[in-house]
Amino acid sequence: MDISRAAALYFSPTGGTKKTAERLASALGWDAQFHDLTVRAADLSFGPDTLAVIAAPVFGGRVPWPFAQRLSHIEARGTPAVILAVYGNRAYEDALLELRGLAEARGFKVMAAGAFIARHSIVPEIAEGRPDGDDLYRLDEFAQRIRQRLDYVSPESLPTAIVPGNRDFRKYDGVPMHPSAGRGCVKCGRCAAECPVGAIPADDPSKTDERRCITCMRCVAVCPQFARSLPKLKLAAARLGLKKSCAERKEPETFM
Repeated sequence: MDISRAAALYFSPTGGTKKTAERLASALGWDAQFHDLTVRAADLSFGPDTLAVIAAPVFGGRVPWPFAQRLSHIEARGTPAVILAVYGNRAYEDALLELRGLAEARGFKVMAAGAFIARHSIVPEIAEGRPDGDDLYRLDEFAQRIRQRLDYVSPESLPTAIVPGNRDFRKYDGVPMHPSAGRGCVKCGRCAAECPVGAIPADDPSKTDERRCITCMRCVAVCPQFARSLPKLKLAAARLGLKKSCAERKEPETFM
């Protein structure tokens, strides 16, 4: 295929999905462009000369709804794509299947897919340090396989990646805890400006609208004063609940 560039499109509140998507896009060997859709949508259009890397974190086995909304602003015209589900060492469940459907609805041709691991956003000691060296090696190896496949197929014969999942997507209502500001908050407004769903009022960034908050942990990640956190008791309960399901190291899975 006559491809001249790669483009990474991702939703990455705490940085793990960004690192994964950018690594894969860079490893493909073409000039790479990076489009961070975490905070706001962008009107973008791609043709068959671009390979898109579309990456989302996994929230409760699903693609976060803000990213699905962001993708509605993207137009593709037979653009080959690789989709990535990035999860915190628990499970990715139906996220790849959902993400493939969202990408295909915008005109992408999903020819490869991968599930990779990054540090858990809510309980950061789970999968701490990931993606690590082994994960990055697997991303580079995946990029080589994708490139080889594209060198030997035409746009008309490009196969669709078969991914696991159940089309009867489970309902995800979020988690019953939300970050709030502590005494160290200086009301600088950084969290309000970078919240993906507008859950922090700009005129009083010490507060959180719990009806809007999706507990993506973006505000905790970007706070320069380290003043935002989750309720300690609820966080301890979450840590205990995830201990068994996240104890064993999960490895990346790829699909062509």
